[in-house]
Amino acid sequence: SVLCSAILSSYLLGERLNLLGKLGCMLSLVGSTVMVIHAPEDEEVTTLDEMTSKLKEPGFLAYAAILLALCFLLIFFLAPRYGRSNILVYLTICSVIGAFSVSSVKGLGIAIKGFFTGQPVLQHPLTWILVITLVASITTQINYLNKSLDIFNTSLVFPIYYVLFTTIVIATSIILFKEWVTMTVIDIIGTVCGFLTIILGVFLLHAFKDMDVSLGNLPQVLQNEEQVPVTRDDKNILIEVDNSSIAPEDKPKVFMLCT
Repeated sequence: SVLCSAILSSYLLGERLNLLGKLGCMLSLVGSTVMVIHAPEDEEVTTLDEMTSKLKEPGFLAYAAILLALCFLLIFFLAPRYGRSNILVYLTICSVIGAFSVSSVKGLGIAIKGFFTGQPVLQHPLTWILVITLVASITTQINYLNKSLDIFNTSLVFPIYYVLFTTIVIATSIILFKEWVTMTVIDIIGTVCGFLTIILGVFLLHAFKDMDVSLGNLPQVLQNEEQVPVTRDDKNILIEVDNSSIAPEDKPKVFMLCT
């Protein structure tokens, strides 16, 4: 989604994407691939009762309460004031809500499997709680994502949203399914390196978005940077003119001192 949205917005919407932006998209994909390779296997949950016990654990309840408080703070306080000027406000709301949508999808996937195996999932209250949570979270995500797309560049919205959403989802999975128990040192290092690669890619995409850099003009851009004129102050110019032996003696020398 990061690569396709950035490139298609450049061609279809006329939004500018330079060489560094494309490189940033590729780095984001490479980083996400490294994270997937080193990601641990989540703890297997096969029934709604097991999912309910996971959701009732104190660690996840505290985590969910923090996310809800942060979401309300962003929606009712920060979004009306800074939403149209700061790209992170709307995207953070979408990412925080994404933790609930991913958890709901996980639970509904278990419910669908149980339904086809003859389990009474429709009578289980968690099924309808997950459905309501999923509808509310997805509606909120679409609302604020569309607001962000109306204001900011599409090639910037999707990569930043990807990084924030991935971070929240990883944290949610670790807390809900205790994935850190099975992670080795190599997996931890690989996951951190992959995440830093994604951050680097998004930085390239955002920091240099206004530069006119492409494969066609790259040699010219590098040559112009090497031939930057040296700015000399008035004192050095006056000394060079005064010591010049090329200037004819019959021509007067005029000096202008400006303060």
